[in-house]
Amino acid sequence: MTTTTATTTAPPVPAALASAPRRGRGINWSTVGTAVTTMIIVVWCLAPFYWMLVLAFRDNDHTFSTDPWFSHVTLDNFRYAFNAEYNPFARSLLNSLLIGAVVTAVSMVIGVFAAYALARLSFRGKGFVLTVILGASMFPGVAILTPLFQLFSSWHWLGTYQALALPQVSFSLPLAVYTLTSFFAEMPWNLEEAARVDGATSGQAFRLVILPLAAPAMFTTAILVFLASWNEYLLSSVLSNGSTEVAPSTVAIANFTAGPHIVPYTQTMAAGLIVTVPLIVVVLLLQRRIVSGLTAGGIKG
Repeated sequence: MTTTTATTTAPPVPAALASAPRRGRGINWSTVGTAVTTMIIVVWCLAPFYWMLVLAFRDNDHTFSTDPWFSHVTLDNFRYAFNAEYNPFARSLLNSLLIGAVVTAVSMVIGVFAAYALARLSFRGKGFVLTVILGASMFPGVAILTPLFQLFSSWHWLGTYQALALPQVSFSLPLAVYTLTSFFAEMPWNLEEAARVDGATSGQAFRLVILPLAAPAMFTTAILVFLASWNEYLLSSVLSNGSTEVAPSTVAIANFTAGPHIVPYTQTMAAGLIVTVPLIVVVLLLQRRIVSGLTAGGIKG
């Protein structure tokens, strides 16, 4: 008698299904690792700002308390920060706004025309020019600090607004030109040609067609230039030459005093908070426009 054994063979599992993660059957360690890494980065970045926030509202007698929470809360630090008897902090804020506005306006006017010419015209060496502009934006400020000091000293410009604004334009202008050039290069030029066909002059086509299309990139670049000017310290600390009449807020905070025999840690933190919070609010409110402006030049339409 012959017996036969029935054997069953399972159908093959596709490779894509075999390598796919099993949902609901375990922990996705990749997602957990990403979340933990992100949390560490966020805590690392926000911890100094949180400690500045805590000390800004803490009484000066408890400056060195290790309590990580809000304790001995007071608003006197903000009152002392604006006390003109010890610190010209209010004047320095106006100086920062004035210098930032001038640097932004000059950089944008020159940068828009320079970027338009670089993107619109074809000439030999254009790539080299863009490389030089990009390299100039990475130039360290300390390298030109001594020549600028000697030059402005001979011109009697030390402690003046032009001495603080002009060097910042030289550093912000390459950033503006490079950012706007990448945007103008991706712009559909047939719109400008269509405006010329309809009878518009070159200036009218640039003003009525090109500039409105470039508004998001121009807005983003202006914000970046203003933030760079607002945070600048190295050149301003030297070229202000100790003059509190023209010194910006960064220099004023570094020279902060709260009175004789008083270490102004908490008052300095309050002043730093006053300078920082408006920038954070502006960036949070305009983050979508900033991101769209930064990515607009990198996407071909």
